[in-house]
Amino acid sequence: MTVQTAIHQGSSLLEEAGTPAPRLTAEVLLCHALGRERAWLYGHPDDELSDAARIHFGRYLHERLQGKPTQYITGRQEFYGREFAVSPEVLIPRPETEHVVEAALAMKDRVRRAVDVGCGSGAIAVTLRLEMGVEVCGTDISAAALKVAAANAAKLQAPVHLVACDLASAFGPRSMDLVVSNPPYVALDDHAGLQREVRDYEPHVALFAGETGLEIYARLVGEALRVLRPGGALVLELGFKRCEPVRSMLASPWRDIQILPDLAGIPRVLVARLP
Repeated sequence: MTVQTAIHQGSSLLEEAGTPAPRLTAEVLLCHALGRERAWLYGHPDDELSDAARIHFGRYLHERLQGKPTQYITGRQEFYGREFAVSPEVLIPRPETEHVVEAALAMKDRVRRAVDVGCGSGAIAVTLRLEMGVEVCGTDISAAALKVAAANAAKLQAPVHLVACDLASAFGPRSMDLVVSNPPYVALDDHAGLQREVRDYEPHVALFAGETGLEIYARLVGEALRVLRPGGALVLELGFKRCEPVRSMLASPWRDIQILPDLAGIPRVLVARLP
C-alpha cells in the first residue's frame, strides 16, 4: 500500500461513515502512523507503507470510525499556535476558546496574578503565562487532568502553578487580578443531543454542570467576587444560549460587562470588572 492509496482508501471509508473532513482526517491519522508531518505526504505519494505503519493506520481509522476524536487518537491539539498534549482525561481545546485568551490579553497591563479555573489540559493557563508573562495558577478538580496540564506546562516551559481544588477554593480573598474559565455548561438533559465524539469520549466532569447547565457559572461568579482584588476582572466562556442567564448573575458590584462574539457572531465570552 502506497501513501497515496492509503489516503484515498482512508478518505473513502471516513466519507462513507459521514465523518467530517474525511481527507484531512485520513492524512492526519496517516501522519500519526508514519511519524511524519503532512508536508511529507505530498512529496512521497508513491512510497510504500511498512507493515507496522499499515497496521497502525488501520487501527487509527477503526477508532475514528467508532467515534473517537482524532485528537485523542493522535494525543495532541493546537491551541493559540502551540501544540498541546490531550487525552480523554481533558476536554479538547477548541478554537472558540482562543477568544477567552484574547479577552484576557487585553487586560495585560492591569494583571499581576491570574487563575484559570478548571484548567483541564492547561491550554488557557499555559497560554496566558507565555503571552502575558505574569503569575498564573490553574485549578482543576481532576487530578488526572492536572497531570496533563503539568506535562504541557513543562513541555512549553511555562511555569504555571497547578492546584487540585474545587473552583478557586484554594485561594484566599482578594488574591487575584484576573479569573478566567471555560467551565462546564452543558445541562444534564442535553446529554442525548451531544455529538457522539463529545458524549462518549470527553470527560463528563468537564462537560456537565447540572440540571440547567448554569450551576457552575453561578458558583464561579461567587468565587470570583471573593478572590478578585478591587478592579479585578472575570472572563468566562459562554455556552450556547448561556449569555443572558449568565449576564443576569452579575448584579452590583460588577460593572463594565461586555459580551464578545466569536467569528460566527455567537456570544462567546463574557467580561466583567469589579470597581
